[in-house]
Order: sequence, then structure tokens, then C-alpha cells
Amino acid sequence: MNSSLTTDQPLSIGQYLIQRLHDFGIRDVFGIPGDYILQFYTMLEQSPLRVIGTTREDCAGFAADAYARVHGMGAVCVTYCVGGLSICNSVAGAYAEKSPLVVISGAPGLRERTNSPLLHHMVRDFRTQLDVMEKLCVTCTDLSDPTTAFREIDRVLDTCARIKRPVFIEIPRDMVDVVPQSGHAYQHIVHATDPAAMIEAVDEACHLLQNAKKPLILAGIEIHRFGLQDQLLELAEKLQIPIATTLLGKSVIGETHPLFAGIYEGAMGRDAVTRFVEESDCVLVLGAFMTDINLGIFTANLDPARCIYATSEKLRIRHHHYHDVVLGDFIQAISARRPVLPVRSLPESIQAHPPHYKMVPDAPIQIIRLVARLNQQLDESTVVIADIGDSLFAATELVIHARTEFLSPAYYTSMGFSVPAALGVQVARPEARVVVICGDGAFQMTGMELSNMVRHGFDPIVIVLDNGGYGTERMLHDGTWKFNDIHPWRYHALPQLLGGGRGYEVRTEQEFDVALTDAWANRREPSILHVYLSPHDHSQPLQRLAERLGKHV
Repeated sequence: MNSSLTTDQPLSIGQYLIQRLHDFGIRDVFGIPGDYILQFYTMLEQSPLRVIGTTREDCAGFAADAYARVHGMGAVCVTYCVGGLSICNSVAGAYAEKSPLVVISGAPGLRERTNSPLLHHMVRDFRTQLDVMEKLCVTCTDLSDPTTAFREIDRVLDTCARIKRPVFIEIPRDMVDVVPQSGHAYQHIVHATDPAAMIEAVDEACHLLQNAKKPLILAGIEIHRFGLQDQLLELAEKLQIPIATTLLGKSVIGETHPLFAGIYEGAMGRDAVTRFVEESDCVLVLGAFMTDINLGIFTANLDPARCIYATSEKLRIRHHHYHDVVLGDFIQAISARRPVLPVRSLPESIQAHPPHYKMVPDAPIQIIRLVARLNQQLDESTVVIADIGDSLFAATELVIHARTEFLSPAYYTSMGFSVPAALGVQVARPEARVVVICGDGAFQMTGMELSNMVRHGFDPIVIVLDNGGYGTERMLHDGTWKFNDIHPWRYHALPQLLGGGRGYEVRTEQEFDVALTDAWANRREPSILHVYLSPHDHSQPLQRLAERLGKHV
């Protein structure tokens, strides 16, 4: 991103917005056009930014969210209300999980609004869309005043980059070509750490760490979002302190690293990992949000008196709160101080080794065996995207080799994320080997986004887990209820409908092995593995979740 920008030639409001998106590193914009945003779409088409169309607005939001997670910042552009309100669920997920997403929407022109006309797409009044987005985004703006438009664009994009949550920009269609009369120079706002607060915080943190016998780092989603993986790893290696992650923070470091202690999920997780974390007498919690899923439906047992809890929003050490301490600065300061800690070795029971797998050719495929076979295939170029349900819970057993290579809406838990997210990841990183694990219920929501994968020549491997319905809900609430069943599709036949791709039917371990091997070698088009599972098949993490959450359902 440029640290300063001065407009040498007069730019219109639309042109300036495009230039600033480009300055923040955005190279692709997802969305669906409509008449209130067509003029801006024309500008996008003529700009260095690439427009990626999607089948639905919520798919555009999921794709742009995933693009932001792996690229640093994403953008989606839709029309007024029918587009903006359709994308609300995707924006809510990005807010909940701290993904830096820029949402741009058209709106009726200012000259069209006289005498309160009833214009198409309008709901209640002209502010309805903006009012809704103010509840879902960290900040919003309406570019209806040329004298403040450039400054508002700067403010909103700066906020998105700094806080890593969605922002909303609404542009009336008759303002897109307006050139403000006054000049404008962009000034980047720097948010600095308070040195006095930092010294006190690091003193207290290092005192706790040096007096601990069983220290641990618990790393979360903000390590991904703020690009702090290098600082985290440097800290852990200097101090020789083990790192566990939350479910949402899975793959903040490569899971074959000798300091990786597993995923901490309270009673949902593996007993050995849970014991190792909860026996720690000093836990350095970095960038983690203590959500119900992260905490195994609040079964985690972490004593605040033994925790140093640092995020981008707060720093709490035991019961002391420190303000204006930037997360990355705090990590670097502790690393520079280099407190001497006791060496804490990892027991063999929690070290990340892919489970031994020997194929039983004619055995019906099961989710636990599918994951074991997939583990053999993963490498450092693989990005795994898991949808909600047993797609996610089973995938926690995958050993991710590289960092930031596992995506899932593990907190907001919106079904239908994975296939559109694959489009976003492939746009951002076309060289990556993208593997999607998706339940049949989630696939039926957004799976047609495969159409745009075919269109662009992308090559994801989409594994559809077909158990005939909503498996997690069956586990939570008496599995005999018919409302958890869905109509069966011939998922393997979709390439014929879409005009590209390969489809495979999988019922046995040998069929899965053959299909996965063939699909892995196919770098020209999408592959859909239609995996037939028993309605009663489930992973151990899902079983543990159901036992805890079922009591509340």
C-alpha cells in the first residue's frame, strides 16, 4: 500500500475508489452487476482490477471473504438492496471472523430521490440498506457529498486494513463520474503503541513466563489476519515454548513443526491435547477469540489468573488491562526481551503425525478413513477449505503442512461457505492445490459456484460427503426426524451439466483412493468426488461436540 498518494490528474469518485482499492493490494473484485452499479462496473472493467462474476451475491461475499483471508484484503461489488441485502450473511460471517472485506454497493442517484419516489429495489426508505450494513460492518459511508468522498474512501479502507473487519461503501449512481472540485492528498494514519504501557505489559508478561514451569502459547485467528506468523514462530523458537491453536486458528503454523501441540477445543478435542493445555501454568493467548466452538461449547478450562490474553482489541494479563498496545508489537517485544523459560517437551501422544493408513479395498468408505487417506496426499501447496458440520470436525484431524492453508467459518458456522470460498482462493492463488470438504446439505446451498470454476479453468477438488441430509443436526437432536433429510443429487454428474470437470462416485476405500489420485493429477478442471456415507457415520470430534451441545438443544 502507498504511504501517501496525491492525485496529479482530476479523478472522479469512482476512479479514486478503484485506485485506492488497488493501492491496498486488491487485484480482483467479486460480485454481480445491476443497474444501480453498472457505471461503476464499467469503470472496473476498464481498470487494472479484474471482475469475477458469481452465481449469487452471497457466493460473491464468501469468495471475497476467502480471497481476503489468503490475500490480505478482498472486495465485493453488488447492486442496491437486492444485492446488498442478499450479501448480508456473508458480511456477517466476515465480521464475526475478522476478515478484511470491502463491500461496495450502488444506490439510486441523488437526482432520482426527489419527492420520495417508489424506485425498484428500494425497501422502506433510501437509507434502509445503509442502516442494515451499519449493524454488520465496522464502519460505513455514503459517497453522496463530493467534498468529502475521497476522505471518506480513505477513512473506510484504512479502517478495514487496520481492524480486519468488513466495511461498506455506498455510491449513488450519479456520483460515480463526479470529479470533486477541491484537491486531495492521502495521509496514512499510523496507530502506534503506547511505550509506557508496552514496558509495563512486557515486564509483567515476562515475569509470569519466567516463573512458569509449564508455559504454552495458544494462537488464534488474528495471527492469520494480521500476518503475524513469522513473529509468532520467532517467539516460539527463541523461547522453545509449545504452540497450540484454537479451531479457528488452525494452521497458523505448519502442523508438522516440532513445537506444534495440537488444536485446543476443550472437551471437543483430543484428550491428550486438552490435558497438555490445561496443565499449563502460564498460557500466552495470542490473537484468539474465546468463542463457544473454540472452547468446545465452553468446556475449556483456562484460569484467567494464569493467562496473558493479547488480541488486536485488548491486552489483559491476569486481571490487569493495558491499552494502546499493538498485538504485533507486543509479540516482538517479548521476543526481543527473550525471557528464559524451562524446556517443555511435547508428549508423543499429541505430536502431529498423520495416522497410519492401509487401504481395505472393498470396505465401505467412512469419514475417519477418508481423512486418513487424504492426510497422505496433503503437502505444502495444499489449501484445505472445510464447510460446516462433519466436514469441519473431521478435517480437524488433517495435518496441515504449511501455514494459513486451512479455511473454515469455524465461529460463525454458516453452511455453504466452502465452494464459493474455493473460487476466492483460486483467484488469489491459482497455483494452489485447493481441496474442498463439503457436506451434501451445504453443497446444495452454494455448490453451483462450480460453474465459475469451470469458466475460469480452475481445478479444485470438491469432496461432497453425501449422507442424505444434515448430519450434525441428526447428532444433536434425535436423528430420526425427517426435517434433517434432503433430496439426493447425482453430484458426480454435475460436470455434464456445467460443461466441464470430472465426476467420481465413491462407495469404497479403493474407489476413494483411485478417485483422489486421479483428481490430484488433474490440473485443468474441477473434480467432484461424490462420496456415499452412511447417515450414521460421523467423526469422533462431532461425537464429542454432540454430547456437549446436545444438552442445550
